[in-house]
Amino acid sequence: MQAGPYAGPDVALVARFADLATDALALAREEVDALNVYPVPDGDTGTNMYLTVSAARDALVEHLGHGPREALAQFGRGALLGARGNSGVILSEMLGAIARRLLATVGDERHAVVVAEALQQASDAAYAAVGTPVEGTMLTVARAAAAAARDRAAEPDARTGDVFCAAAAAAREALVRTPEQLPLLAEAGVVDAGGRGITVILDAAETALTGRRPVPTPTTIATARHIPVPRPGHDLSAEGPAYEVMFLLDAPDAAVPTLRATLAGLGDSLVVVGGEGLWHVHVHVDDVGAAIEAGIAAGRPHRVRVTHFAQQPVTEQPPTARTGRRVVAVAAGAGLHGLFADAGALVVDGGPGRRPSTGELLAAIEECRAAEVVVLPNDGDTVRVAEVAARTAEADHGTKVAVIPTRAQVQGLAAMAVHEPGRAFDRDVLEMTATARHTRHGAVTVAARRAMTMAGQCEEGDVLGVVEGDFAVIGADLTSVATEVLTRLLAAGGELVTLVSGAEDGDGRLAAACAAWVEQHHPVVDVVVYDGGQQRYPLLVSVE
Repeated sequence: MQAGPYAGPDVALVARFADLATDALALAREEVDALNVYPVPDGDTGTNMYLTVSAARDALVEHLGHGPREALAQFGRGALLGARGNSGVILSEMLGAIARRLLATVGDERHAVVVAEALQQASDAAYAAVGTPVEGTMLTVARAAAAAARDRAAEPDARTGDVFCAAAAAAREALVRTPEQLPLLAEAGVVDAGGRGITVILDAAETALTGRRPVPTPTTIATARHIPVPRPGHDLSAEGPAYEVMFLLDAPDAAVPTLRATLAGLGDSLVVVGGEGLWHVHVHVDDVGAAIEAGIAAGRPHRVRVTHFAQQPVTEQPPTARTGRRVVAVAAGAGLHGLFADAGALVVDGGPGRRPSTGELLAAIEECRAAEVVVLPNDGDTVRVAEVAARTAEADHGTKVAVIPTRAQVQGLAAMAVHEPGRAFDRDVLEMTATARHTRHGAVTVAARRAMTMAGQCEEGDVLGVVEGDFAVIGADLTSVATEVLTRLLAAGGELVTLVSGAEDGDGRLAAACAAWVEQHHPVVDVVVYDGGQQRYPLLVSVE
């Protein structure tokens, strides 16, 4: 981005930052979790910050087609709705403040000034959200970054990349000093976990703008590359509140000051963020009922989440008893939902433009109440999300979770067909994975716009044939393109063709025509036809 007047939010750049930040936090999650000793050593700060940014990213991507302003507004709202834990709720308020500042810009403002003010407002919002701000935490790191950004932006030649470079460098320096400000960190021999998460996010912003990955200074290499082991003596104890309470709250802004005062008297680690009638509340208390009653007095609490610290994984207590094995499958249409459900899966609705978030998949895994869970993401972009949800479930509850990297709905159906709960878990996963990998898949869709594909340039309205995830055929007729896709998939042989009719093939004529074509040209190949109801793809195809 240039140093000139601000031309409005660059949503593509924000989306790139969100992707980089999500990936970076996924990689740093275990490291940040291991640093977590404040405010309670529950070992989940990295996970919570990852889930918060991931939720913001998912909301942004889902609304990219609604215009840049709506997408950016949903970025902030997604963070608010998806926030987990003390650090996640604070981070959601920071991301929301940045989004609000970008949306409030006018045309004659300089890029560098806009982003510097966004970082400053994020820091201010974070301090305002916390009941009792403590230095040596992510608040301190964020404030140092904002100050450096403001100073750099004041220089006439400053570009946006320069501002984020200065902010990221200042954050890394502030992180190293956190043990000097918070004795608990010094005693444990670590830097602040939330502060480390902030440096990961700012480093991702610098990479998004400059293409360079920041090089850690010698004093931060240990933090960036080594997972510290806190010194003994920092297990959870009965000295602090026993429960973490979180909930979303529908309430007027005027009710929030009273709510803050009431909750502050009940416990600590109070964070209340949001606005315009929707709030996210986090507090540590001994009296869960009183905290929820305070929410009821203010408005309508929902999505209430209560965690007993004595049951956190760091206590090494056995997890709640879970038995059996379940499958969680993502379905892209009502018919596909029914197919997976009838086969015994717990189904999460997804599909193009509505991919499930990490939080939704994690909730589904937890809902299974099973000792072993197999996840079928059935979409390439959902595989990574599923893997993080699986790792989080394993860490939180000790559930054994395997993600089979199914990249198409028909691969998921094939894997589900060989699922056998009675055999050993590893063997079942192996059989399902092998079946999915040996299932060649394709699809037929219609181009929404002019674009360049692997098969050449297509125009809006052209019929596109997909083979193994790539656009390989361009034509004008659904049936001819579909049979060409089948020809390519069957070139290497096959015993079974599965055809899944979509919502745009409401009468099933396309699927029926393809079934007849297979019976005529490949008479020894079996054909099955399902009504999947998926959007955007009139036909899904697989060959086994």
